[in-house]
Amino acid sequence: AGRGEARPDKMAAGGAADAQARFGHSVKGLLTEKVTSCGTDVIALTKQVLKGSRSAELLGQAARNMVMQEDAILHSEDSLRKMAIITTHLQYQ
Repeated sequence: AGRGEARPDKMAAGGAADAQARFGHSVKGLLTEKVTSCGTDVIALTKQVLKGSRSAELLGQAARNMVMQEDAILHSEDSLRKMAIITTHLQYQ
């Protein structure tokens, strides 16, 4: 009777070890999926940050170009005023 009882214990212990191994593999699989997902999210976030950085750079460049255009417009306006004054003087002569 002693031998018959020892065998089910070994099978139960073997079954528990097998279940524990399956659980370990399952956890490893889930962990791998989560790490992969997090890695993908980090890459997407990095791309967005870089895109935002590039957008800020482009906006700064556009602002500088607008300032240069504004200076050119003001200079042209000043030149037109001077030409209008010269035209008026020429009409008097």
